[in-house]
Amino acid sequence: MQGGERKFLRQSVIAFNRRHRAVLGHNIRTYEEAVARGKKRHARYGEFRDYAARVKEGALGSLADHLEEFERRITARGARVYWARTAEQVLEIAGELLTRNQARLVVKSKSMITEETGFNEEAPLWNCEVVETDLGEFIVQTAGEKPYHILTPAMHKSKEDVAQLFREKFGTAAEATPAEIAAFVRRHLRRKFAEAHAGITGANFIVADIGGIGLTENEGNGLMTVSTPDLHIVIAGIERVIPEVRDLPFFFQWVALHGTGQQVSAYNTLLMGPRASGEKDGPREMVVILLDNGRSRLLAQGEEQAALRCIRCGACLNACPIYRNVGGYTYGSVYTGPVGSVITPFYEGFRAYGHLSYACTVCGRCSEVCPVKIPLHELLLLNRQQMHQITGGSPLWNGGMKAYRYLFARRSRLDRTGGRTKNRLMTLLPSPAGKGKKMPRFANRSFSAQWKTLNN
Repeated sequence: MQGGERKFLRQSVIAFNRRHRAVLGHNIRTYEEAVARGKKRHARYGEFRDYAARVKEGALGSLADHLEEFERRITARGARVYWARTAEQVLEIAGELLTRNQARLVVKSKSMITEETGFNEEAPLWNCEVVETDLGEFIVQTAGEKPYHILTPAMHKSKEDVAQLFREKFGTAAEATPAEIAAFVRRHLRRKFAEAHAGITGANFIVADIGGIGLTENEGNGLMTVSTPDLHIVIAGIERVIPEVRDLPFFFQWVALHGTGQQVSAYNTLLMGPRASGEKDGPREMVVILLDNGRSRLLAQGEEQAALRCIRCGACLNACPIYRNVGGYTYGSVYTGPVGSVITPFYEGFRAYGHLSYACTVCGRCSEVCPVKIPLHELLLLNRQQMHQITGGSPLWNGGMKAYRYLFARRSRLDRTGGRTKNRLMTLLPSPAGKGKKMPRFANRSFSAQWKTLNN
């Protein structure tokens, strides 16, 4: 058993924390109800879902061409594009840019890719203070934690938890309402925006045919992040491409529907380059860093490349019975839930994260709710095959599977051992249901034996 697998099993005991389950369950149900209402607005939902999958699949089919077109068009308007093969290269590029610009205060909008690269952890080495400006990200940063959910970073916290946290850190009222907390954060961040030397964002979409970056959000912090500082750095995964700008409004709505149930998010922005002559706001310098970090490896996989269609809506996490029980931190990875379990082994290595492929009941709910038709549960089975090919499987596991196959090939073999012996054996083995549950006991006589007695 690898270290990551042991850690997953240790941390999965949070599934038996009733308060955690209540908070997470309440927050997920709120999103599910909103998304269900939103889907009712789309009489042709199935057709739209097919279309979204087709567009993203087509983009991946000609990914290199689309990325080169994007680079050509956005650099023609004054932006600079860097290509990074690894997360370390992203940090080298960003560190050099921030150091050269003497950027001491950096504001950052919500971005999972900066979590992937470890940007916040590296920033102190450049004498930079990084301030998260998304409310959920600001909450977890204040708590000294990592994002819990791909879309909703503070999914695991109740409003009472947040009020208590802010009382301890900022001296706000212990009974502060969500509206009062939001107002406080707004005032706090306004000062940071005004003083910031650089802004960091991800990219919801890279628009190839016009050379643009699409951002969609609800709080306006993303727009402030790109409009007030002199330097704007975009860090984007190479898979975020859509070929044509005509599809951008559709995808803005599609992400909003599956993420929050909205018709469209409040702020939808298309960034085309740095401040042009005669413009009064926007960054004087815009840099786009395109990150691979295992994405090309995943792209070359055939069926599994479908995972790169992901638009980061979080729907599969909300639907997953594993995520709903063990939560986000148990995975030990930046990307969690079904899609995270598929892509992380390719980004970070199968030996370290291949065990995530087994954090799945193969119920298929994730595939059913995916807005771009990624067959996630099937891809997790393919990952399991790769994991077995890479590691060869443990001798204990392989031996256990052979014994299982032998015993269950014929029911009569299993029935040779009485219930008492089976129950004694079960006490010697670790419970497959974990420490928080007890496995049911075997009856003294098998069903077949009891049936024969009743019918004689």
